[in-house]
Amino acid sequence: MATLFEERPHVAEVQDFDPEFMNRTAVKAVVKLMSAWGIGNSAAALLVGVGDRTWSRMKDGSWAGDLNQDQQMRISGLVGLYQGLHVYFGSELADRWVRMQNKGPLFKGQTPEAVMLHGGLPAILQTRSYVDAIRGGL
Repeated sequence: MATLFEERPHVAEVQDFDPEFMNRTAVKAVVKLMSAWGIGNSAAALLVGVGDRTWSRMKDGSWAGDLNQDQQMRISGLVGLYQGLHVYFGSELADRWVRMQNKGPLFKGQTPEAVMLHGGLPAILQTRSYVDAIRGGL
């Protein structure tokens, strides 16, 4: 019987992890979802946690930097939110939802976009959790 400290040949090691590929993929995804949501450049940059010029380079495909942990978490939260909205609402409403006023307890009459812009990463993650909860994904 194998113990925790013995090597197990059937456990795959993560040797092919490519951070550059992960960064490029995450940036492509967030650029597409910001476009689908109709989020302007300055707001998109703020949500992703980058400057306006960096966001412009991300949009045009010329950005070749590294995402820091905060930016990775922001993008992960936004992509998860996008997916959750599409599972719950379908495409048309899902893509408008972030810019619609919401009476839910988290939003208090504001749009989810405004709440996320004001609250940063914690608000992005709370918004994603909110959508996951209303669609029964908790």
